[in-house]
Amino acid sequence: MKATERRDVALDIVTTQPLPHAVAMWWLGQASVVLRVAGMTVYIDPFLSEYPDRLAPPLFSPGEAAPADYILCTHEHVDHFDLQTLPGMAQISPRVRFVVPLHLVEQVTALGISADRVLGTQPGEVLHLGPLTLLAVPACHGLKAPPARYGFDFVEHGGKHLYRYLGYILEIAGVRIYHAGDTVIYDSLVERLREQEVDVAFLPINGRSYFREQKDIVGNMDEREAADLAAAAGVKLLVPIHYDMFAANQGRPGILVDYIQASHSGLTCLIPAPGRRFTFVKGDGR
Repeated sequence: MKATERRDVALDIVTTQPLPHAVAMWWLGQASVVLRVAGMTVYIDPFLSEYPDRLAPPLFSPGEAAPADYILCTHEHVDHFDLQTLPGMAQISPRVRFVVPLHLVEQVTALGISADRVLGTQPGEVLHLGPLTLLAVPACHGLKAPPARYGFDFVEHGGKHLYRYLGYILEIAGVRIYHAGDTVIYDSLVERLREQEVDVAFLPINGRSYFREQKDIVGNMDEREAADLAAAAGVKLLVPIHYDMFAANQGRPGILVDYIQASHSGLTCLIPAPGRRFTFVKGDGR
């Protein structure tokens, strides 16, 4: 991507001013998502470093990014918690606050980011961050394979058992957005999402397999599971993520679309283009 194109994506984020009850969104590749509303910019799992083996370069560097108000990270895998990205974004974003799983707070402050800019959270806690309300929910994942083992992987920290992996449900401008992070489907996830009346769901679709797990590649839900989850939870818009960045761990958005057409014709799905803005308007469903 040319330097001018890199700047154009960041400039689009900075200058976009959505209408009331609307959220502008950008997918930056892998699980990286940007939300823009009412003069506020929120990044989720920004992965902007020149990491080896990535199939596409970052759309912009941390120093070129649109300044952030909040940066959310779901768990400690590098494509979700990029320690080469966070300091640069903190430097260009004087107001930014970071929200991470509680046991990762010290890793953020070790980067030189002051403790008063870092919030740790756990499932069940509701954070009120100006016009943004944030609820953490459990994610079911794993750190290493083999052996393949998916779970909540509680961490001992400060005398507490903490969830290691999170997803986030955000409410902003009247729109409820679920970012799953990395997860397989687990008992109660459908009920959680249905109860929260999620409008937009960013779900991974790279799936998992025995052979990938033998190469220490921990997976997620696949294309059909993502569609089934969104349909069962009453989600208005499904946006697939986490399928494009690494050759050994890709998903197939075409299969997702075919399956939705065959099995869930009432579900709306948007296949995002990296760096291309799309807007969800409450009540519009697009």
